[in-house]
Amino acid sequence: MGFRWYGEGNDTVTLDEIRQIPGVETIVWSLHHKQAGEVWGEDEIAAAMSAITQIPDAAVQRGVTKPLDAEVVESVNVHESIKLGRTVLGLSRDEAIENYITTIQHLGRAGVRVICYNFMPVFDWLRTEMWHPLPDGSTAMFYQKAVVDQMSPRTLIDQMRANSGGLTLPGWEPERLASFSELNAAYEGVDHEDMYANYKYFLDAVIPTCEEYDVKLGVHPDDPPFDLFGWPRVVSSKADLARVLSLNDSPYNGLTLCLGSFSANPDHDAVDAVKAFMDRIHFTHVRNIKHFENGDFVEVAHRAEEGSVDTVGIMAAYAVAGYTGYVRPDHGRHLWDENTTRRPRPGYGLYDRALGIQYLLGVWDATVRG
Repeated sequence: MGFRWYGEGNDTVTLDEIRQIPGVETIVWSLHHKQAGEVWGEDEIAAAMSAITQIPDAAVQRGVTKPLDAEVVESVNVHESIKLGRTVLGLSRDEAIENYITTIQHLGRAGVRVICYNFMPVFDWLRTEMWHPLPDGSTAMFYQKAVVDQMSPRTLIDQMRANSGGLTLPGWEPERLASFSELNAAYEGVDHEDMYANYKYFLDAVIPTCEEYDVKLGVHPDDPPFDLFGWPRVVSSKADLARVLSLNDSPYNGLTLCLGSFSANPDHDAVDAVKAFMDRIHFTHVRNIKHFENGDFVEVAHRAEEGSVDTVGIMAAYAVAGYTGYVRPDHGRHLWDENTTRRPRPGYGLYDRALGIQYLLGVWDATVRG
């Protein structure tokens, strides 16, 4: 069980708080100051991992002994030149791939076992409201289909920046979005088959290094799982996931199966996807959303009855299969003081993710014990 943490000074949640959540063993981390296409240096990797794995002296003096590992990175972002198959933003595809390979080598030597990444063009995840009020008084991230249908990408960029609360929003880095016009133009005429061809080129180039350094790649499904603003998304449906895995049949080419993202299409069956791809799921995110008939969806508590995702069936499927990969709760609601004074990164507060962990592990334990 893991917990995503954005680093000292970049997260309202502390490692001391995470360590007190029963069942958490892994911190899911990243170097959030690194831009896509840059090499992650060995010294900065070592420093980040040491901050996670070393228990501070003050905590030791209080009797703290529970360790945390840093075996999962989310994410090492893929440069747009790789997705497009040509030079863009001043970097060629082959240069970006060589830098990615070097980063895999550095992370593998440091002890990282899984790298999460995505292959979404231009934008990563998308929501229209970060603090949508729910009937119980909590707030959560909300997607309004009609708003997105009428919104320009430029408006969306400004809106996301305004809702960041001064914290980094992965996938919405200001350095990358400053080049939006160039990226938008670069994707004109690029279709799904072009993206798959460039995806295969990338996998064939990096997977041998993954095998050598024992680092598994797990691609995150598109969030939400359909095309946006005319840009082709290729990791959306069950058929897409199967195709991505077929691009390179190495077991090191796998999934970060985010069941919340995957389930944002109400036609998708999350439990079926877990069972179908079990042997290639290296990392999984389990969360819940509630669908509305007009195409909107809102993120809700992890309990299955709260929304439209069968989180009980998901965790039971993992437990029955004896899943040995990594799991974390995903976007949670914002509870209690998180709606007033604490103000975490949207979706990444402490309390609801901690509650979610206990619910998910409860299903696992009940299934295993039969």
